[in-house]
Amino acid sequence: MQAKTREQRQEEILEAAFEVLAEKGYRRTSMLSIAKKAKASNQTLYRWYGSKEALFSSVVKANARQAIEMLEKNIHIQKPIDTTLIALGEALLLLLTSKRAVLLNRAAAADASETGRLGQTIAEFGRSAVRPLLMDYLQRAADNGELSFDETGTLEEAAETYFYLLIGDIQIRRVIGVLDVLSQRDANARSKRASAHFLLLFGAQKNF
Repeated sequence: MQAKTREQRQEEILEAAFEVLAEKGYRRTSMLSIAKKAKASNQTLYRWYGSKEALFSSVVKANARQAIEMLEKNIHIQKPIDTTLIALGEALLLLLTSKRAVLLNRAAAADASETGRLGQTIAEFGRSAVRPLLMDYLQRAADNGELSFDETGTLEEAAETYFYLLIGDIQIRRVIGVLDVLSQRDANARSKRASAHFLLLFGAQKNF
C-alpha cells in the first residue's frame, strides 16, 4: 500500500471513529464498529493502532497538531498584541469547544476508570503543548515593550492567567451539556473581554 493511500485511509478511519463515538459513546465504541463504519477490516485497525485507546490517542494528537498550527499561524503575524490575542483567543475557543473536542473530553472521562490513557494524552498534547508557544509569544511581546511582568507576575503566571480569562469553565460546561456550541460571534466577544482584562493586568500601558 502506498504511503499516500494509507494516509487517506487513516483519515477516513479517524473520521469514522468520531462518527461512532458520537453515536454510541466511548464505552460502547469498539474497534469492530469503527472498522465497519470505515469499511475497513478489523485486522487492519489492530495492525495500525493496536487498541481502541491508541486509536483515539491518534485522534487527540491530530487535533493537537491543528491547535498548534493555528496558534503558530496567529502569533507569527506582525500585528498589535490586542489584535493578535483576540484572533488567537477566538480560534482557540472555537477549537476547544467544538463537537470533536467535547467528544474526546467525554471519552477521556469514560476512560479514566479503565486505562486513563486518553486523559494523559489530552493533557500532554493539549494545553501542555500549546502553553510553551503562548509563553514564547508573550515573552516576545514583553521584549517589544507591549507587556510587562515585573510587577504583576511572572511569564508563567501571565500565560496561565490568559488561559483562565479566556477559557474559564467553558470546556467543562460544554462537556456536561449545559452549554451549546459557541458561535464565532460569541467566541470573538469572549476573546475580546479576555484580552482586555489580560492587557489591564499585564499590558505595558496599563489603565489605572
